Amino acid sequence: MGALVPLTRPGWTEAGLHLLAGLELAVHEVNGTGGIAGRPLELVVRDTAADPRRASAAVDELAGLGVAALAGEYHSVVARAVAARADTLGVPFLCSSAVLDTLTEQPTSWVARLAPAQSHGWNTYADFLLRAGHSRIAVVTQPSVYWASGTGILRNRLAPHGGSVAELDMTRLTPAALCDELVGQGATALLLLVGYPEPAVPIVQAVRSDERLPGMLIGAPAGQPEFGEWLALSGGDGAAVPFLRYLPERLSPLGARVGTALREELGGAPSFVAFEGYDTVTVLADVLRSQGADRERIAAAWPGVDVEGTRGRIRFSRVPGIGVWQWAWAPVQVVERDRADLDRFRVLHSG
Repeated sequence: MGALVPLTRPGWTEAGLHLLAGLELAVHEVNGTGGIAGRPLELVVRDTAADPRRASAAVDELAGLGVAALAGEYHSVVARAVAARADTLGVPFLCSSAVLDTLTEQPTSWVARLAPAQSHGWNTYADFLLRAGHSRIAVVTQPSVYWASGTGILRNRLAPHGGSVAELDMTRLTPAALCDELVGQGATALLLLVGYPEPAVPIVQAVRSDERLPGMLIGAPAGQPEFGEWLALSGGDGAAVPFLRYLPERLSPLGARVGTALREELGGAPSFVAFEGYDTVTVLADVLRSQGADRERIAAAWPGVDVEGTRGRIRFSRVPGIGVWQWAWAPVQVVERDRADLDRFRVLHSG
């Protein structure tokens, strides 16, 4: 099995390490129970470094090595490149964590996805904002199909309720200048649709320290505050920044057991990305047991998947507007780090 993971910058390396930990734990458990038809399952890992061209080259290499299927990836723009190349080469790809709705330009039978589509998760986030009384939203952005898609989703969800979204281009602003813009906007919430840790962390620090912006909600729907590095870099300023994560309020016995094992491996609390990695291998191992290593048979098996994952029962279906086989849906939460206990997450809204 080929595994595509961002392990070096500019990739989000902590997310990559969590994803890889989940993949490796599940492979270890599969092999501990006899592997696949008596043969060990091997994970062949390639670092994408958040680079679509590098990821495409890795797909070519892994296909040439004879992998039965591809797994992983976190960054949406990279997963799009992987999905396109996998579709061209006829290699099954189970995407673990990327959420962009248009993972492929055309419908394909070769690709399936565990993470909820961006429209599903970000609509849930917009509902949270409305319920919390925020209808005038500012978003600070950088050029990216992912950020542009997110902005459009938020605008479309908020507009029918009288809400508005003002875009602030971070390519022409410093954090201090951004604060000046916010003072004039009249927005009650600022969403970080920018890279991490730069410029996301300096923006948070600037807004938190600006006496003209008391009570300004800072949000990060892409999930930056989920990881320990966010806390290490931003400290108390990084608390109370609501973000999306894909976990249920209560883990099942399987989820709790896996969570304990992942915590031991990672030396800290596992993110939802680690659970996505584990579930990816769980699904593929089940398909490999029933279909063998034939790529066409694996891809043809997506609609028949029915597997207990760490976060619920996983089945794939065709969702309107999404060209891949989709788990509809993984649980979605809006959570934040508690100001009184930075290691504790408070669930604010569930979708």
